[in-house]
Amino acid sequence: MGKYLLAYRGGGMAESEAEREAAMAAWGAWFTALGSAVVDMGAPFGGSAAVTEAGDVSDGGTSGLTGYSVLEAESMSAATDYAKSCPLLESGGSIDVYEAHEM
Repeated sequence: MGKYLLAYRGGGMAESEAEREAAMAAWGAWFTALGSAVVDMGAPFGGSAAVTEAGDVSDGGTSGLTGYSVLEAESMSAATDYAKSCPLLESGGSIDVYEAHEM
């Protein structure tokens, strides 16, 4: 089993309270369906900054990432299969999947 980071990009924020509740319910159902594969549910990202090699800092990261989760899976293929059912995709977002190596 390996660990895989799901890096979320984009996706829309629900406008009404009912839409927010439905979105949270969809995320909860997805995490429940994944069961023990969930290592870290993760979190949405807020503000960001970019730091260059020279030490310069600017507001806003360059990747456009909006959050993350960490899953355990048998392979990259299995991890991407998990990602295919993520609610973020229904709101126009995308997911980058990275294998995390043990150090």
